[in-house]
Amino acid sequence: MHHIRIRLRIFLALFFAVMVLGTIGFMTIEDISIADAFYFSIVTISTVGYGDIHPASQAGKALAIVLIIMGVGTFLGVVANATELFLNKREARARMQKINMVIGTFFSETGTRLLRLFSECHADTEKIQQDLVVTTAWTDRDFDTVTRKLKTYAYTIDIEKIDLADLRTFLTDRRDFLVRLLENPALLEHEAFTELLRAVFHVADELAYRDDVTNLPPNDRAHLANDMKRSYRLLVLQWIDYMHYLKGHYPYLFSLAMRTNPFDRTASPVVR
Repeated sequence: MHHIRIRLRIFLALFFAVMVLGTIGFMTIEDISIADAFYFSIVTISTVGYGDIHPASQAGKALAIVLIIMGVGTFLGVVANATELFLNKREARARMQKINMVIGTFFSETGTRLLRLFSECHADTEKIQQDLVVTTAWTDRDFDTVTRKLKTYAYTIDIEKIDLADLRTFLTDRRDFLVRLLENPALLEHEAFTELLRAVFHVADELAYRDDVTNLPPNDRAHLANDMKRSYRLLVLQWIDYMHYLKGHYPYLFSLAMRTNPFDRTASPVVR
């Protein structure tokens, strides 16, 4: 889409230059006012040809021919690129809606529970919980501010607080679901979410390959904690981005998401 914008800017610049050339040229050659010269340039380039104004000199006629040849091409270029940009934006919005449906399914089935688990084992859990109690009063600026702040957190996981056997069972049960999400072609355009899925899938693989997760050496537990830390960070960033999207597009889904907010210990799906 970026290259379309560049082409559109180029054609707009050329069209503006042709209009300036035509207006100044007709003013000079035909000795008419700037309003009449501009009007005649527009009529000539658009090939409407009302006939109320026409060049009286040979030089004016030659300029009109040049304007038609140059102006029509640049005008069609502006229209074509503007139309293509509009259609691409509409197609991109449709793709984002499908992608966010997939993201919503992921959080409903897997992501929200993982966030709740990891946040409870976060070394600085109170700080992140305070920042992520999202409300309907939040503005775009609030979301942007919190997102920047979230990128600076350490996301250190205290693995001693995690029931690894229970986590392995949970992720194993959702293995097929995660695989189907990774196979979704729509996600190829959403690199951040694809990276999140890979990170969560990697944690699932790491736990699945261990016969006994209840008696692991310290180094191995530290390794697993680091894998979970990576997943936790990506989960948080993707979650806040998804909340931002829901607030702006689907208030009723946003309402449920806030009533099941994994960072709000007072949250309840029951409306009171």
